[in-house]
Amino acid sequence: MFNAQYFRTFVTLVETGSFTRTAQRLEMTQPGVSQHVRKLERYLDKPLLDRQGRRFALTEAGRRAYDYGLRLFAEHEQFRHSLDDDALDSGECRIASPGSVGLMFYPYILGQQQMYPGLRVNYSFAFSHEIVGDVLAGRHDLGIVTDPVRHPELDCVPWHQESLCLVVPADFAGTSLTELMGIGFINYSDGVNHARTLLRSNFPEEFRAMGQFRRQGFTNEVGMVLDAVARGLGFTVVSRLVLETSPWQRQVKELVLPRPEYETLHLVTRAGTRMPRRYVRLLEGFREQRLQELYGHGEQPDFA
Repeated sequence: MFNAQYFRTFVTLVETGSFTRTAQRLEMTQPGVSQHVRKLERYLDKPLLDRQGRRFALTEAGRRAYDYGLRLFAEHEQFRHSLDDDALDSGECRIASPGSVGLMFYPYILGQQQMYPGLRVNYSFAFSHEIVGDVLAGRHDLGIVTDPVRHPELDCVPWHQESLCLVVPADFAGTSLTELMGIGFINYSDGVNHARTLLRSNFPEEFRAMGQFRRQGFTNEVGMVLDAVARGLGFTVVSRLVLETSPWQRQVKELVLPRPEYETLHLVTRAGTRMPRRYVRLLEGFREQRLQELYGHGEQPDFA
């Protein structure tokens, strides 16, 4: 007999790679996890795992069962959330974004939740490739990413732009590319791309490649990158959202450049789905507030 819970257990097992961690996540016993997998194998009449002691690998049937399970639960979540699409002040909000966005957007959403207690917030900070996977799997209804996504099962549209900021230690007195080369570059996941865009635009005669700059370090957490800059270890280029929410913003400064460049934020949803009204209001409300802060009005320059 078909049992969705068996598929849930199997999908979780594949994602964790461990019977023990699956049992912990699902609040089951380890023998219970094994029993669910065996019952699913009997139901499908196919072995799903190639067991190798405590380790396992997926059989071809196992890979197909996992893919089916992802589609099954994604469709289930879409159906469940479609039942309250028109609720403006209530319902669950399942959103994922990079830390550079979430540092400001998540507190805004929490403020809306205080105003409208019927809202329930499930917010994840993640890298873009993780966000895309979570939206595809139905774990989030909305993803915000910094690069456009092209996938047949996803819709991706530009939403908002934030200027890129060249950030240097507070006591840095230079203005030239040569002086920036002297202090070196602090990198993070999007750092090289952002720095290349801004520096190429503002130093067209001198800038050749990011290889010109001595690498002074790397962190995968964009919220921490300005700590290194504040300590005088180098410069970086971040979204203005990161600079304005950083606890180190008084220990660093922005080196203002003549040609602005922007990071474009994109909204990612399952293809063909209608975004619930509560999401639309959150997105429009935050964007309007942000534009008022930046420009003193609710309009933004056209996307490039």
